[in-house]
Amino acid sequence: CEVVRSAFLLGALFNYCNTDTDNLLFLFCAPPNTGKLLVLTVATKETDGFKRFMRSARHFNYTVKVQKLKLMFTPGGGQKVRLLKSALADIKEEDKIILFIESYDVIFSSGPKELLKKFQQTKHKVVFSAETLIWPDRHLEDKHPHVREGKRFLGAGGFIGYVPNLKKMVSDWSGEDNDSDQLFYTKLYINPEKRKSINITLDSKCRLFQNLHGALVVLKFEDGRVRARNVLYDTLPVIVHGNGPTKLQINYLGNYISNVWTFETGCTVCNEDMRPLSGLKESEYPGVVIGVFIQQPTPFVSVFFERLLNLQYPKNRLKLFIYNQEPHHDQHIRSFLENHEADYQAVKLIGPDEDVDPITSRNLGFDMCRDDIDCEYFFSVDVEVVLKNDETLKILIELNKPFIAPMLTKPGRLWTNFWGALSADGYYARSEDYVDIVQGRRVGIWNVPYVSQVYLVSADVLRSELKADDLFHSATLDADMAFCSKVRDQGVFMFVTNMHTFGRVLSTENYQMNHLHNDLWQIFENPVDWEERYIHENYSKIMKDNIVETPCPDVYWFPVFTEVACKHLVEEMENFGQWSGGGNVDNRIQGGYENVPTIDIHMNQINYEKEWHKFLLEYIAPVTEKMFPGYYTRAQFDLAFVVRYKPDEQPFLRPHHDASTFTINIALNQVGIDYEGGGCRFLRYNCSIRAPRKGWALMHPGRLTHYHEGLPTTAGVRYIAVSFVDP
Repeated sequence: CEVVRSAFLLGALFNYCNTDTDNLLFLFCAPPNTGKLLVLTVATKETDGFKRFMRSARHFNYTVKVQKLKLMFTPGGGQKVRLLKSALADIKEEDKIILFIESYDVIFSSGPKELLKKFQQTKHKVVFSAETLIWPDRHLEDKHPHVREGKRFLGAGGFIGYVPNLKKMVSDWSGEDNDSDQLFYTKLYINPEKRKSINITLDSKCRLFQNLHGALVVLKFEDGRVRARNVLYDTLPVIVHGNGPTKLQINYLGNYISNVWTFETGCTVCNEDMRPLSGLKESEYPGVVIGVFIQQPTPFVSVFFERLLNLQYPKNRLKLFIYNQEPHHDQHIRSFLENHEADYQAVKLIGPDEDVDPITSRNLGFDMCRDDIDCEYFFSVDVEVVLKNDETLKILIELNKPFIAPMLTKPGRLWTNFWGALSADGYYARSEDYVDIVQGRRVGIWNVPYVSQVYLVSADVLRSELKADDLFHSATLDADMAFCSKVRDQGVFMFVTNMHTFGRVLSTENYQMNHLHNDLWQIFENPVDWEERYIHENYSKIMKDNIVETPCPDVYWFPVFTEVACKHLVEEMENFGQWSGGGNVDNRIQGGYENVPTIDIHMNQINYEKEWHKFLLEYIAPVTEKMFPGYYTRAQFDLAFVVRYKPDEQPFLRPHHDASTFTINIALNQVGIDYEGGGCRFLRYNCSIRAPRKGWALMHPGRLTHYHEGLPTTAGVRYIAVSFVDP
């Protein structure tokens, strides 16, 4: 290296090394001796916040010594002063530098080298964090020294100094453990003689310490690092403290700071401290109580229990707690338990006749886990949850968090089962990163203030921090908001993960219960779930794999309905029961006369015409336009109905044209199983389809070219769904 001999250059270099270096590289300056730094902190127990603090300390290679606090139920921090005084007495090195900070709500944003450099640049021996607001005694405001720029009030949550100066600072302490450490240090600072002899100053522009209360702080992403940036002073503090009412803000920042998540790396901590289940014997899996809660009429409940059954987890390690407030769903629960109750270790059912309110039911579910020595987790699932990922329970357990939820969405919306932020009155607010998380541009594990519908909580937490029996009670908040508030108050972090696609949440707002199979009417409110339940699994192949068959000229045959759709539609019609007489006089149609009558029930008789039109528009019209190029349809119809053929009632239908541009004819049951005979013959082409496939649709022109007849049903009962489209 070139030896610099010029005093001018040396002076310039000295000045450079003592300027604000938040946004500069530490070039030319002699590196501080980080081995002389010791971090002292206090804690009562290893909370989620403490784990976060220690992780950030390890990330930046800080040496930390933890002083054990006894749990106090009165305000004050005198105990911390006493512990500091005791710890300092054991330290003999006079050049040792001590950083004394909180732990539960503190995160390191940079390393010891930068911290010591900024400390040296203050030219003081003790530096305290600074506050915008004065407390606990506002009458002392005028006694604080004025500063040219920045905050002028002392904050006791963080300070750094040399051992001799710190020893001198706490030498006069003789207070009680519940006395105020803040007031003690403040009185030292506002005393000019003490301030000078100890050589105390404040970090007024937040270069070392950032107290979040009253400050505007944003994230700064740069060069693969994430920092907290003080907007007012344009500084990058080394230590961030969520003091006072800023716990939600420090939790938000903690999702990123200490390089937890960056745009370059994504999530860097998601695979830390995992609890792998692979390789375990079934008997070694953690015991889980699954709480199922049914509090309102909900569509697709039978499908919910099918998915519950399909969870990839040993059932002999699962116990079920089922709460049902809705008599309508008793049948779904009974059907599930009749077939599968024996598969599980135990089942507890609370039905609508037991007069248990929803809040009490949640506590009873928790108690089933708390009181079971074998229970390690409680998995709470509301019935409107659609868990598409059958590995969900395993994934959540392996992530090894005390409280974690899978992110669920509602199709086509930005709605999810978590909130990224809260408003001042405790309700929903959108965080800056919410949309990116929902849309998958940021993937990881996120500490959030609110989750609902589904979550996994450890039994240890239920037996300790969350052991109270009023977790869901509040005079002002809904039960789920009250619960999340109390979880936060206990220092338990609520995580949500979007590392996998887990599923969605059903809409329950307009669910009606005046039909036999009410799920048939969900094509508008829950179209994705309706399609999964009722549209044939091979329907999607029609457009790309050309699976449409042509059994007769200009007659197209393709799959459209599932077995369940066929079954439900037939049962719905039979439950309604008002079949027409099969005569020519028919007051249901315009003009009151049917030339070629059938024994049928019209869709509008069961109030299904809007849903049927939606079905035709979404699933039939695209096939029509593919098979008849140049023709576009809005799927209008005057007649849509289910026909019943029986040998002793109406076995066949004479030759006729349909009053339509094209006709849809869907087989609702199976030839050879449900009936014999049947089929359709197109006379002009002398072409017959004698074995209609259940759930498959025949599509053909209605007028002029496709004169056709219904072939005789010789045994059983045949059902078809017919639509005369574009009359």
